[in-house]
Amino acid sequence: MTGWLTRHPATLTEEEKLHRKAVLDRCPEMETAACLVGSFAEMLTTLSGTHLPDWITEAADANLPGISSFAVGLHSDFDAVTAGLTTDWNSGPVEGAVNRIKMLKRQMFGRTGFALLRKRVLLA
Repeated sequence: MTGWLTRHPATLTEEEKLHRKAVLDRCPEMETAACLVGSFAEMLTTLSGTHLPDWITEAADANLPGISSFAVGLHSDFDAVTAGLTTDWNSGPVEGAVNRIKMLKRQMFGRTGFALLRKRVLLA
């Protein structure tokens, strides 16, 4: 069910769509969760963070434990979340570089010191 809710509906097979609809028809809480997840995913993909306050209010009012606590967490750092949902900028390249350095460090753990790690990072 998680996969059916988190994937884009267009990527579901016809059988998966039928199963998803059957489950959502039987459980109103799941229907609410599906709507909230879908609208948040749309905000992420279209960078429409201006709708975030309405989404947080709707999610908190839904009284679904996981989604409501997620909404409260978003509200605690509202400015950063709004910036992330409205700007094209991302930290992907930086995260990739950090991940590569951590991988090099793990490969050399217990074998050498900082000098060799520095050389591997700078020469790679």
